[in-house]
Amino acid sequence: MTLSDGFVQKRKRWNTESSEVYLIAGLGNPGLRYKNTRHNIGFRVIGLLASKLGIRLSSKRFHSKNGRVRFGGKEVILLCPQTYMNESGRSIKACVDFFCLDTEKLLVLHDDIDLPLGRIRIARDGGSGGHRGVISIIEHLGTREFARVRIGIGRPRYGEAIEAFVLSPFYENEKSVVEKVVELSAQACEAFVREGLQSAMNHFNCQNLADEEVTN
Repeated sequence: MTLSDGFVQKRKRWNTESSEVYLIAGLGNPGLRYKNTRHNIGFRVIGLLASKLGIRLSSKRFHSKNGRVRFGGKEVILLCPQTYMNESGRSIKACVDFFCLDTEKLLVLHDDIDLPLGRIRIARDGGSGGHRGVISIIEHLGTREFARVRIGIGRPRYGEAIEAFVLSPFYENEKSVVEKVVELSAQACEAFVREGLQSAMNHFNCQNLADEEVTN
């Protein structure tokens, strides 16, 4: 049996043993220089999820770091593309195709400058909001009908250019809120798998960790 034959058999076992296979992908850029930047908050959520679920992202398939775990009676793949943000869709498409995943079971986490820090917004469908990682996913999948957790990072306070802002670390006095947001986003991922999209939306979209007035 060749290595590729083994991969094919593994894919068939996943499809026959469980129809409930989910892919949770966090967006970011690889490398230490980007580790704590706003653009990498999706990676941070996946890292926390992996830690909570007791797994390591040890596989390097699909141009990514990934791992899989079973929880809530379902198989879940956690994935961080290593293609750089603009090519995130290439990694996610490779994983979706390999496991024949339904895009209804795909959840993408990414930063969003149009939401204030302290807010997350779970949604299915919708545009990219100009986010290059999301643009890449839509282009590679040929659809925008997938769920995403938009994680608010707010806008520059000091006149920084947007590109510089998203590729910089959070302001020092934001870091305690960021930790809470990462935890909340991880909880939202678990709720998506266990309870479904609508339940997750109802529970998490109204929360505001920055204690600002919520207007829906």
